Amino acid sequence: MKVLLASSEVHPFSKTGGLADMVGALGKALARAGHEARIVTPLYRGIYEKFPGLKPEDWQFDLPLGAKQIQGKLFSLDVEKNLTIYFVEQDEFYNRAGIYLENDVSYADNAERFIFFSKCAAHLARYLPWQPEIVHVHDWQAAIVPALILHQRQNEGWGNPPATCLTIHNLAYQGTFPREAFALTNLPQEFFTPERMEFFDHLNCLKTGIAFADAITTVSPRYAREIMTEEYGCALDGILRKRKNSFYGILNGVDYEEWNPASDKFLDKNFSATRLGGKTANKLALQEEFHLPLDKNIPLFGTISRLAEQKGVDIQLGALEEMLSTDIQFVLLGSGATAYERGYQELARRFPTKVAVRVGYDETLAHRIEAGCDFYLMPSRFEPSGLNQMYSLRYGTIPIVRATGGLDDSVIDMTEDADCANGIKFREYSARALAKAIRKALAIYQQAELMRRYRRNGMKSDFSWNRTVAEYLRVYKTAKSATR
Repeated sequence: MKVLLASSEVHPFSKTGGLADMVGALGKALARAGHEARIVTPLYRGIYEKFPGLKPEDWQFDLPLGAKQIQGKLFSLDVEKNLTIYFVEQDEFYNRAGIYLENDVSYADNAERFIFFSKCAAHLARYLPWQPEIVHVHDWQAAIVPALILHQRQNEGWGNPPATCLTIHNLAYQGTFPREAFALTNLPQEFFTPERMEFFDHLNCLKTGIAFADAITTVSPRYAREIMTEEYGCALDGILRKRKNSFYGILNGVDYEEWNPASDKFLDKNFSATRLGGKTANKLALQEEFHLPLDKNIPLFGTISRLAEQKGVDIQLGALEEMLSTDIQFVLLGSGATAYERGYQELARRFPTKVAVRVGYDETLAHRIEAGCDFYLMPSRFEPSGLNQMYSLRYGTIPIVRATGGLDDSVIDMTEDADCANGIKFREYSARALAKAIRKALAIYQQAELMRRYRRNGMKSDFSWNRTVAEYLRVYKTAKSATR
């Protein structure tokens, strides 16, 4: 099958979160399963310099964006057999310090930037000599592509367009703009209705994709169920329920080439489920890196996260305030809301031998945290899929999670299956409930054999893309057979 994926970020070229990891891994998995995958993404600042193999294509974009014509160029990189990445160059839009925002402020022209990107993706799908059978778009930044394809089929003579699939990575981010932004799409006015693109007199890009895509997926089965309810539906639960027969929850996979403690080049010492001694060496190295007392017997907790309300930062700060009276250590790698950054920094100031904080993101340090910690805290208010809990399982680091979305789908609590337990779950969204879960972790830590069993169960868990890609292929085939 020929699949064109469109995403605003793709690992290792650009990344703000799990979207990049998922799209990069899906592309590789499709290619290695014998399919032809191509990914289109913007050419952001720094990519050309870091990846000198990029080559210019004999291709010029000259596309309408409202009343303007916007030009762009195309670059490509052959990553491996059956996998090519296309990069849309438009310096005015993409040659910037950030992807979506700068100094915590979203770019004022994000509607223009990503509607243009969507038009480029649709243009490639139509005019590339390599003709995709499926166009798989990701999140709001590419979500108007299905509407553009439908319009060109109905009004511009695109005789046999590809089927379309939309993946919702996080329903909370919808790409909502004032109604004037609709003119940028150059679509006819009848598309701007409450059943399609209009959302309380605004343009809603994600809603557009939900309305027009032949198939819709999200990144875990439980999250698919959750977002069809008022509580989690972010005001789009109604249209999701209408599309429920074309809506699927597929748990994200893990790229075990990138995340494998037996071969991870970022670790102090490699280890595996049968050679767990290396985990202690990584714990001591992590304590040293964060300037914490070196002691292999102190339980070490960690978090790598955006510091946003969604991630349960408020209850984590409250639970740590209570639990730091016990003999534990905690390390954080993350950035986000200034108030939350200060909250963790204040904990580190008050408990310098127990808490260490690194504000920002560092891919290599993320690997070392996963390898060196005993427990991983992920108390999200909601979590579409989550990847860090799956990385933690692979690295023998026991996840402590709130039972929501992909966290509930991927972690097994002792109350669910004592023999296969690989983590700790709690349900109530409160600092008290999280603190209780941390106390359970400390009780497990005191029982060496139980701790080893949790670790081995986690390291045996299989979230490989072999399973996940087969589910996407089934959805693609269903989308191809759909008549919309």
